[in-house]
Amino acid sequence: MRTIGLIGGMSWHSTMTYYRLLNEQVAARRGGHASARVVLQSLDFAEVRDCQVRGDWQGSGELLADAARRCVAGGAELLAICTNLMHKNFPQVEQAVPGVEVVHIADAVAACGYRRLGLLGTRWVMEETFYADRLARHGVDVVVPDEAGRELVDRVVFDELTQGVFREESRTAYLKVMDDLAAQGADGIVLACTEIGLLVPAELAPLPVVDSAVAHATALADRALLAPAPLAAG
Repeated sequence: MRTIGLIGGMSWHSTMTYYRLLNEQVAARRGGHASARVVLQSLDFAEVRDCQVRGDWQGSGELLADAARRCVAGGAELLAICTNLMHKNFPQVEQAVPGVEVVHIADAVAACGYRRLGLLGTRWVMEETFYADRLARHGVDVVVPDEAGRELVDRVVFDELTQGVFREESRTAYLKVMDDLAAQGADGIVLACTEIGLLVPAELAPLPVVDSAVAHATALADRALLAPAPLAAG
């Protein structure tokens, strides 16, 4: 079994989900007392969030790249960034650890088999192309909420979910946004913020849901245990 390096803390609530899922999957596949080999670098989200607000993506990239190098120094043999938005810094992380596989969350989402995904995440994920372009490499198209929907989804992420707040009214509002994505022809919805799955259980959604944290953790467990050919780089 290869050792998995997690760059987490963005937020720590979803990083806990990664750690639980990885260990559950390894235990289920290996049996007995088996658990995942994990090296975790949990960043101070306040520092990362400050970079986001100021638009300092170079600064956030340096924070994540340093964390990646510390993971490898601690024995990590493959890496993951435990958040969708910070895959904006995926190239910097890859460049920081040459020769070490970094598993992209959108590659894991694309492997779930949907062709037209409704995209829910932070404003950057929904409005910029770094995430949708990665999905497009696998033939996956995306649709996003309208301006009001994007504002709502982004606000709830940062004002509530990343601070461990989960409100019933926000769940109801998210379900309305999901209905709108279904009306745009989505055949599934990707929760492209790793905290959204903590707010909206899949059984409540109007369409099949891809929880990006679950998809990512599954891909990591696959690769740690089976060591298949690397995902496409770049």
